[in-house]
Amino acid sequence: MNNIRKFSGQPIISQILTLIDPGIIYRTAKHHNSDRYYKKFKTYDHLVTMIYAIISGISSLREITSIILACEGKINHLGIKHFPRRSTISDANKKRTSEVFAEIYRGLYNQYKGFLSDSSNLIPAVKGLKIIDSTTISLFSDILKGAGRNPINGKKKGGIKMHTMINSLEDVPCLIRFSSAATHDHIFLKDLELKKGSFVVFDKGYNDYEQYSEWTLEGIYFVTRQKDNAVYDSLKEFEIEDESDPGILKDERIEVEKGGKKIELRRIAYWYDPHNKVYEFITNNFELKAEKIAEIYKNRWQIEKMFKRLKQNFPLKYFLGDSQNAIEIQIWVSLIIQLIMLVVQRKVKRSWAYSNMVSIVRYHLMTYINLFKFLENPEADWELLRTKNTEQLLLFE
Repeated sequence: MNNIRKFSGQPIISQILTLIDPGIIYRTAKHHNSDRYYKKFKTYDHLVTMIYAIISGISSLREITSIILACEGKINHLGIKHFPRRSTISDANKKRTSEVFAEIYRGLYNQYKGFLSDSSNLIPAVKGLKIIDSTTISLFSDILKGAGRNPINGKKKGGIKMHTMINSLEDVPCLIRFSSAATHDHIFLKDLELKKGSFVVFDKGYNDYEQYSEWTLEGIYFVTRQKDNAVYDSLKEFEIEDESDPGILKDERIEVEKGGKKIELRRIAYWYDPHNKVYEFITNNFELKAEKIAEIYKNRWQIEKMFKRLKQNFPLKYFLGDSQNAIEIQIWVSLIIQLIMLVVQRKVKRSWAYSNMVSIVRYHLMTYINLFKFLENPEADWELLRTKNTEQLLLFE
């Protein structure tokens, strides 16, 4: 038998779980008293079961219980002592508050945010840039009110909106709030706790002139797009220097009136050739060059890619519960997995596409192979086998 050096005494799922500090789980469970009414299915068991389900792409409680039952001899690798039944998981998803999993996520984020920031190869337009956006997760239920009018035929789907802020270097959410899909985005701005000198960028759906005025007084800078129906007065047009980006069409100081208050802002019109379109940005920063403001807004696309990464690799289409609490638990656990897998990607020296790496993990969760050694050099053992076969053939020449 050939000596394959990447075998491990623990399956891949166990190696992933080692990146989750159990102390965070136990402290959170104690803080929320979330194990009080459960003799066997503790918070740790609940989290691990949901992690296994989401990474595997399982779409029902029957599937997860069947798969874990088939691996019953190996569940000790997961730290689970008792086989969970469908009714047990369903009851826990309904009654154990989703805030427990939210706090576990925040604990893991605080643990790894320094590493994610230091290992990032992203170069934001300004240091410490924060990006804000929301994504709507459609639900085939009226648990939460959907956005828009009711369709002529059929019933409007419910939806949960995930309002999110990320630090550009970390590339994972540092703040999340849930609401119904019908809730206006700008409400989320009230939850932000930003330090003086911070830069934040978001789309025009978050338009709130009163908030802009408060940030200006607090020394917090923002960049967003101007709404198409915006009413304003032009106060002064700044000169565009010859060496400026040729896409800069106009740079001016404007005045907007809201609630009897007049707010002075900066408006920049920018021609973006790839889209054959003019973009109009507004900001309360008058110091940076106009092209730098445009570059800051371009960085906003990063959060769109983060949402795409989450939804493509951990599809939020089928939920293991029909209550709002169960849905929020599944979203929080998906965010936990996204964070941990990003840590794995950043720890490995070899460059991996995130989706390819997740696919390998998904199909080999219970395989006894050293995950990091394999990801560092997946072709090594194949090369060893090919070389050995060649040497054996030479003996018979």
